[in-house]
This record gives sequence, C-alpha cells and structure tokens, in this order.
Amino acid sequence: MTNKKSVFDQENANKMYILSVIVENKPGVLFRITNLFRSRNFNIESITVGITEKPDLSRMTITTVSDVKTLEQLVKQLQKLIDVIQINVLNKENAVYRELALIKMNAKDPTTRIEIANFASIYRGNIMDISNETITVEIIGTPDKIDAFKNLVSGYGIIQVARTGVSALPRGAVDDDL
Repeated sequence: MTNKKSVFDQENANKMYILSVIVENKPGVLFRITNLFRSRNFNIESITVGITEKPDLSRMTITTVSDVKTLEQLVKQLQKLIDVIQINVLNKENAVYRELALIKMNAKDPTTRIEIANFASIYRGNIMDISNETITVEIIGTPDKIDAFKNLVSGYGIIQVARTGVSALPRGAVDDDL
C-alpha cells in the first residue's frame, strides 16, 4: 500500500507561495502590510520591496507558507488595504524568482579556501571577500539552491549569513495595465 495524499490533502497542505503585491510608494505602506500579517498570525518567510518601472509604485514580493484556504483569506485581507493596487499569487513554474545570499565561512588554511572556491564555482557563486581566516561567497538562485550550498559548506563552519529574500516576476508577456 502506497502512502499517497489525496487531492484534497494536497490542496490543503502547507506550501510556499509567492505574492507579488503592487502598492503605492509612500511611507507607512510596508508597516500596514506587515502589520496585517502579524495581526492575522501569518508568517512572512521573506519580503523584498523596491520601486517599479513607475516611480509612484513599489513591488513587494512576499513569500509565505500556507494552505490554499488561508492564502485566499490573506489575499482578500490585503485587497482591502487602500495602498494595495494589485496582488498576484505567482505560480513558481511560471515565474522567474531569485534570491541573493552572502555566506561567510571559516577558511583558515589554503586547502579549505580552495575547496570552498571550487564549491562556489559549481554553484556559480562569486568570492566576494577572502582573508587569512574567512571567505565570503555570494550565491544567487532559488532558495533551494542557496539552502543546498549552505548545507554543502556547513562543515567548514558558517560564521554569518545574509539573505535578501525572494524577488520574482511572472514569465512571459505583461498583461496588466498599471
């Protein structure tokens, strides 16, 4: 007997969702959106915000783990905020999404530095800083790719990690009129 989930269970299972939220570019908007998440007890896995091609609008890319029903409630609540212009739940298969991470590791001997540099090369990473005791690698990719690199080099002793959070856009033609 296989241990398969039913379609119902799969629809209600918690998954990572990427929300692309176009908002007015003005003070207090980030607070109001994050406060909505807090007050409804939703967790934000990552959030990035930046000005769009229109200077009066910003794009927030928010990742959250949720089931479909809770996600639908969250989208409805966000749509009620006056500063929110548009919300899209991005399908990961039809979106381009990336994250940047800086990972500083122990690298006290030349062999360790070479090994880490080789791993970084395999992951298309860049050495951003190197000293007699540490090495800092920049990795850009999906969160899974960054996690895989972190797991690979964890044995060397990770000192610090800084991650930007996910930035995403839908693939293909733009069909909104913003």
